[in-house]
Amino acid sequence: MSTKPVASSLTLQAALTDVGDEIDRRFDTLLAIPDDPRADLYRAMRHAAIGGGKRLRPLLVHATGTLFGVDRDCIARVGTAIEAIHVYSLIHDDLPAMDDDDLRRGKPTVHKAFTEAAAVLAGDCLHALAFEWLADPATHPDPFVRAELVSEVARASGPNGMAGGQMMDLEAEKSRFDLATVTRLQAMKTGALIACSVEAGAILGRVQPEGRKGLRGYARDIGLAFQIADDLLDVEGDEDKAGKKLRKDAGAGKETFVSLLGIDRAKEQAALLVDQAVDHLRGFGAEADLLREIGRFVLARES
Repeated sequence: MSTKPVASSLTLQAALTDVGDEIDRRFDTLLAIPDDPRADLYRAMRHAAIGGGKRLRPLLVHATGTLFGVDRDCIARVGTAIEAIHVYSLIHDDLPAMDDDDLRRGKPTVHKAFTEAAAVLAGDCLHALAFEWLADPATHPDPFVRAELVSEVARASGPNGMAGGQMMDLEAEKSRFDLATVTRLQAMKTGALIACSVEAGAILGRVQPEGRKGLRGYARDIGLAFQIADDLLDVEGDEDKAGKKLRKDAGAGKETFVSLLGIDRAKEQAALLVDQAVDHLRGFGAEADLLREIGRFVLARES
């Protein structure tokens, strides 16, 4: 596996389709329903994991890993593991004890389609399976690469990342957060796993930490732009296209980028962040065009 950048052969739309189909195929295989009393647990995991969603995180693993000539199977295995972490977080976030949502990706949330107990266990299992897949020698022949992947995903999904950000988000319903606090919240809740996806592609390519500075800057700015776009979608979006209930943040009394900045300034800030993200890739040529396209896609999405 070379650290020399190589050209990506896929356009954004082709990559979205290709990566989405690949993730669905892998979940279909990895989550085959057993003929025993665990069957509903697997059905619940499949309900959440297969079909729908942007697959942004595995797409970022793909775009970054491809940049450094990483084997396609390695990329797909890591992308599936990180997507499993993301899906587990959605299952748990939708629970009555958290955000209490009934709809996700255009279909009933797991606790509605099954039971709350099945939803908790499905999330737990996807979390555990992600690390099982990352630690498997089939994911990468180098144990040091696998160990770094496990460490990076654990950090991004734990108290200093996604889970910690979710706790801050729950506190936001009863506290008044300023812009700096909302930025920190979203950098943890949403941005950490997005950044991890870019970092994972570089880890697979054996890029040394000091060589990842530009990619880290790109990932940080894309993560925040994604969340601002999400806040805008919550205010201006179409629920049918989004596949979930919108306009909940205002009803819960949460401060968001839109409530603090206003719609126009929020749009300006998101566009600025994407421009900054693209600028972080100035050390790369056309081989990084897919990453650049993903940045612009973050602003244009409707779901």
